[in-house]
Amino acid sequence: MTDNAADITDRIASTAAEVGDRLAELLADRRGETEGAPTHLMAAIRHGALNGGKRIRPFLVLETARLFRADREAAMRVALALECVHCYSLVHDDLPAMDDDTLRRGQPTVHVAHGEAQAILAGDGLQTLAFEIVANARTRLPAEVKVALVAALAHAAGPAGMAGGQALDLASEHETRDEAAILRLQGMKTGALLTFACEAGAIIAGTGEDDRERMAAFGRTIGIAFQLADDLLDVTADTKAMGKATGKDAGRGKATLVGLNGTGWARKRLDALVDEATTLLAPYGARGETLAETARFVADRRN
Repeated sequence: MTDNAADITDRIASTAAEVGDRLAELLADRRGETEGAPTHLMAAIRHGALNGGKRIRPFLVLETARLFRADREAAMRVALALECVHCYSLVHDDLPAMDDDTLRRGQPTVHVAHGEAQAILAGDGLQTLAFEIVANARTRLPAEVKVALVAALAHAAGPAGMAGGQALDLASEHETRDEAAILRLQGMKTGALLTFACEAGAIIAGTGEDDRERMAAFGRTIGIAFQLADDLLDVTADTKAMGKATGKDAGRGKATLVGLNGTGWARKRLDALVDEATTLLAPYGARGETLAETARFVADRRN
C-alpha cells in the first residue's frame, strides 16, 4: 500500500467514525428531529443506520465542500441527511420483496432483526428524516441553498434516480441487457446518490454552474467506478470479507458489466475511470488531490 493510499484510507475511516458518532447523536436526541418517535421504530432505524460502513457518500460531501471552502458544519448536516437516504435504501433493498438479503455488514438485516413491517417503516423514517435535517434551522444555510439541496437530493433518490434504478434492477433479472442499458440502470441506482454527494459541496458553497457541473461529472464517474468495483467484488470476494452474500448477481441472472465483459476488462476500465476523475479535478490543482485519491480508493477497494 502506498503512503497516499494509506493516508486516504485513514482519512475515510476517521470521517466514517465521526459521521457515525454524529448520526448516533442525532438518532438518540429525543428533543430534536426524532422527538416523539416510537421507541421500537427508533431501534429499527438505529439498526439500519448505525451498523458501520465506510460512509463514502458523507465523505464526498465533506471533501467537496472543503474543496470550495464551504462551512463544514453545514456540510456535515447535509452529509448526515444523505447518509440517512443511503441507509434507507439499504434497509429496503434487503427486504424479501427486493434483494432478499439476511446479512448486511456482517449483521442480520433490519427485517430479520426487527420484522418486515418495522424495516419498511424504518426505511420510510430515514428517508423523510433526511429532508427534515436539510430544512431544519440547525442547518445554517440560506433558504435558497436549502431548496437547491432538497431538490437535488429528491431527484437523486426518486423515480428518475435511485428508486428508478432499483425498479430497473428488479426488472433486469434474467433479461439480456447491453452495456448502455446496464450503465443507465447503475447510474440511477448507485450513481445518482454519489453524484449528489459530489455536487452538494458546490451547492453548499454557492459556486457557479461550471463548478457544480464539473463536480456532478466527477460524481457520475465515481458512481460508475463504485458499482463496477462492487460487481467485481461480487465475483471475486467471499461473504466473510464483504460482510454480505456474494455471487448473487449471477445467481439471480442480473446483468452486470463484469458479467458482460469479464474481470480483466473491468480492472482496466476502473483504471481509466480513475484517470477520468483525476482529469476533471485538474483545474483545482493541489486542492483536488484528496478527491483524486478517493477515486482511486473507490476503484481499488477490497470490501
